Order: sequence, then structure tokens, then C-alpha cells
Amino acid sequence: MTAQKKKLELNAHIAQKIEVTPGLIILRIVPDGWELPDFEPGQFAVIGLPGSAPRYTYSDPDPEKATRDPEKMIRRAYSIASSSVNKEYIEFYITMVTSGALTPRIFHLTPGDPIYLSPKFTGMFTLDKTPPDKHIVMVSTGTGLAPYMSMLRTALPCGTDRQFAVIHGARHSWDLGYRSELITIERICSNFTYFNIISRPELEKVKWGGLTGYVQDIWSQGQLAEAWGFMPTPENTHVFLCGNPKMIDDVNALLNTHGFKEHTRKEPGEIHYERYW
Repeated sequence: MTAQKKKLELNAHIAQKIEVTPGLIILRIVPDGWELPDFEPGQFAVIGLPGSAPRYTYSDPDPEKATRDPEKMIRRAYSIASSSVNKEYIEFYITMVTSGALTPRIFHLTPGDPIYLSPKFTGMFTLDKTPPDKHIVMVSTGTGLAPYMSMLRTALPCGTDRQFAVIHGARHSWDLGYRSELITIERICSNFTYFNIISRPELEKVKWGGLTGYVQDIWSQGQLAEAWGFMPTPENTHVFLCGNPKMIDDVNALLNTHGFKEHTRKEPGEIHYERYW
């Protein structure tokens, strides 16, 4: 067997599949016969399945079925949601793209089924790019919440003067994954604030009593400043953005008007982002 084939074999299996909604899952993967590598919270891993893997019943037909090589691995990068301290499994937060190549195949899997997991994790969307004395705001839509769960589970300095906030937006309340865990963290840690907001309250089965609108509204309407007791500024706060590219563009533009600038390798700034497509 060549080195290339060894690299692409199904080298892990599904340990647990938690259905948040019919199109949204939390997936836990365990390696087969090898140890999970060290990684920084916020980094990503690659998972994959061969083209011959069956698709989820309620997904669309494979648009590339006629030309797809059934033996070729379909691979995609996903942010890790589990703590970097946890070496038992790697957790992912995944939404199904019904017409996609990989996610309909992932949604067909059940515990015990084999899957490919990259032996190396990587990525620059990490907390170590921020000064340890700066407050942190984590803004996300949908499954863009995943890297923040890894950061919080690993590195939240509970009860210190350093403030952390998560602002999570979704269309519906049932799409607010990890909501119970984040509410619990907020109750335990005095320096952690959790906001969730939905944009389609008229579609709720039960009247929604929470915030409505978009994630940037939390900032522009002053709710974050009110919760913290002070205004986040480029001098005291770094902001992470993850998820829908339009959200990132909109929030980035809003932050620019407040003096925040993008962080790059050449020029340090206070805005860090990762687009999900």
C-alpha cells in the first residue's frame, strides 16, 4: 500500500452522533489505533468519506454521480468544537447541505461507522493571536460557533477580570446549538456573557421571547456594552468573527467605524475572522 493510500484510508470511526435538528448534528469521532494530535482551540481538522458512501435519505441526489470516482475520498475542513485537552474524541458541529458532496454522506453515518480524520490539525483562528489582557468577543452564525466552543472549553479563565462574550445568531431558535451549555457557563462564570438572537421569529412554533434581528444589532444597540458595564474599544477588546461571509463583512464594516481593524501577519489588529464558505 502506498503512502498516499495510507493517508486516505478510513482511519477513525463515529463514536456519537447527536441530532440537534434533522439538518444539524454534533459528531464525535475517535481515531482507530492512533493518538489524536495536539492542537490549539480554534483550529480545524479534515474529515472525509469515499464517493461510494451512501447519502442521507432526505438529501438531494448527488449532482456529480455520473462523473464521481467512487474510490476517491471527498474531504472537507471543519472547525473543532471539543477541548484541546480532551484526547478521547474530536467533536464537530455540522449542518447538512442537501446538495453537497460530503455532508449528506456524513448524515447517513451511525455510531461505529468508519470515516477519515486527518492526522494533523491546523489553522490560525486561535486565541494566542490576542494579548492576554484584552477582552474577547466571539461573534458567529450557525455552525460558526464550533471553534468558540473549543476555546471556551479549553481556555476560558472563569471568574477573572478578562471579559468574554459569545454572540450567536441563527434563523430559528432550534438552530441555536450548544445553547444549554453556554447558558450554564454564563451562570457559573461571572466574566462570561452569552447572547443568542434569531432572524425569523415569525416562524417559531412557540412565541419567541428572546432577541430578534442579527448579530451586529447586539453591538450597535449597545447591549454588549450594557452587559459588560463599559464600551468595547480597539484598546481593550479583540473580536472574532466566524460563519456566514455576509455576516463577517457586515460586522467588520461596523467595527471599522469604531476604529477596529483586521489582524494580519504583517499588521496586527483587533478583528480575527474565518469564513465558512
